[in-house]
Amino acid sequence: MPDRPNTPLLDTIASPADLKALDRVELRQLADELRAEVIDAVSVTGGHLGAGLGVVELTVALHAVFDTPHDRLIWDVGHQAYPHKVLTGRRDRIRTLRAKHGLSGFTRRAESEYDPFGAGHSSTSISAGLGMAVASQLQGEKRNVIAVIGDGAMSAGMAYEAMNNAGAMDARLIVVLNDNDMSIAPPTGALRAYLAKLVSGPLYRGVRDRAKSITEKMPRIVHETARKTEEFARSFFTGGTMFEELGFFYVGPIDGHNVDDLVDVFNNIRDAESGPILVHVVTKKGKGYEPAETSADKYHGVSKFNVVTGAQAKAPSNAPSYTSVFAESLIDEARRDDHIVAITAAMPSGTGLDKFAEIFPSRIYDVGIAEQHAVTFAAGLASEGMKPFAAIYSTFLQRAYDQVIHDVAVQGLPVRFAIDRAGYVGADGPTHAGNYDAAYLGAVPGMVVMAAADEAELRHMVATAAAYDNGPIAFRYPRGDGLGVELPEHGGVLPIGKGRIVKQGSGVALLSFGTRLGEILAAAEKLAAFGLNPTIADARFLKPLDEELIARLARDHELLISVEESGIGGFGSHVATFLASNGLLDGKLKFRPLMIPDTFVEQASQNDMYAAAGLDRAGIVATVLGTLGIADAAAIRELKT
Repeated sequence: MPDRPNTPLLDTIASPADLKALDRVELRQLADELRAEVIDAVSVTGGHLGAGLGVVELTVALHAVFDTPHDRLIWDVGHQAYPHKVLTGRRDRIRTLRAKHGLSGFTRRAESEYDPFGAGHSSTSISAGLGMAVASQLQGEKRNVIAVIGDGAMSAGMAYEAMNNAGAMDARLIVVLNDNDMSIAPPTGALRAYLAKLVSGPLYRGVRDRAKSITEKMPRIVHETARKTEEFARSFFTGGTMFEELGFFYVGPIDGHNVDDLVDVFNNIRDAESGPILVHVVTKKGKGYEPAETSADKYHGVSKFNVVTGAQAKAPSNAPSYTSVFAESLIDEARRDDHIVAITAAMPSGTGLDKFAEIFPSRIYDVGIAEQHAVTFAAGLASEGMKPFAAIYSTFLQRAYDQVIHDVAVQGLPVRFAIDRAGYVGADGPTHAGNYDAAYLGAVPGMVVMAAADEAELRHMVATAAAYDNGPIAFRYPRGDGLGVELPEHGGVLPIGKGRIVKQGSGVALLSFGTRLGEILAAAEKLAAFGLNPTIADARFLKPLDEELIARLARDHELLISVEESGIGGFGSHVATFLASNGLLDGKLKFRPLMIPDTFVEQASQNDMYAAAGLDRAGIVATVLGTLGIADAAAIRELKT
């Protein structure tokens, strides 16, 4: 081992190629230094800490053994990729994680050649890896493709669809199952590590393959008996029968924090000529940082924190978050209606339903990362008279669009969709942005779509959804804190398809759908300086539209501007269609829809994103003044800054 008494090993690593020169002792030291680096970096930036700490040794071993980036290494979801980023030439930028113009919180193809596939949503790595493996085969390139997938991601059907396909194709693919929570197999130990090395080695594989070739030539009954005997013997020690049935050669479980064992196993399988291999590693989420190991969510997602104490810094706010208002409102409704049940797809705390679970443990269902199943499960509940609330982030509900249409809407079933994280989400970037639900739900016949303007309106919409039994109904609300408005004791049921006038004015009408209403009110104050007194309305409903309200605004005003936290095809598109179809654009009226632009926006603060989109108070004022010809382009630019 070279003598480096004063230089941390991590300082000598410019790329994964540098790991090839390290011995086992040095690799273990490097893992310790890498863990400390990740903890320190995330304490500055915030982010997803626990998952990355759990794969430090695995990351070191994979890069030490495989020839990345020629060998493709895919990290499912991307939460676990922070150590990977440090080792692949991005250490100097690791403290820009999730910040504007900084490193993405997920893997990203445009960021590094070591990120062969971008991943923000779970359970996609095996499918992508199989595609890469087949492409390499078709192009005559010999390379390993390794997909690292967490046990939670294995609750999604897509992962099994990919494994089934890979097994049938006998593809050259390595899947590393990171088992950090489900305890798929009994605890790992020295015997299991030894057996994993044994069955992954060339001697066992050679004997196995020769035995298979011999038994395949024997009568069927002999061949089947031999196959079942081998499966039984291996599953007795390793528990791999399920994966073997899918066509994978199973290795494991092994200790995912033992660098020596990991390197030995990966060396054994690196040059294997056989078909798909699954390596089952057992890790501990948050490993090596006591506050993360002992917290309920293992520090899945954290804000900036004190490394010594683990205490997280929270931005001061006197207003509750929209998520907590939803949870408390649903609890209030459930106390008065025992038909109400809640469904989450592996996000109980993110959706606030962990609070619901404390009070109604028998009326909440966490179905895992399985949004398609969640929606159809809710449909089944609704078909039998229950009142299911499916609380799913906007970006994840996209994965169940067919089920929303086919299993819920076509049958007119009263499933209630609570759509959290609507609009821009800030640091999680384009893969998690909730920009599309207004468009994709607004296109579905029979769907009622609402958006809350503030916390009080959200409480009313929960009550409205609970009372609505005529078909599917959805209400959307953003990430973050509310406006601090006074909350009613109980939600009131809103008349379906009816908006409200917030402030009566003249000349200009500002029509809000969602929580941009606060910025519209602030914009109105600025417009007063230009002699303008706009009417302000809250649509509440995208579908059905309040056609009477919109027609009145169109007839009585020179300029009508719609403002929403969703993209093309959303509220503004529905308003424009109504206006055009009814001849309301043929006269003096000018109509301008303000919406999220038709582009993917990289991570930044939510405020920065909305400002860039022209959806803040300055952007709204600029649109009004520019459309009316009150200010020129230069003055508008000055106003925005």
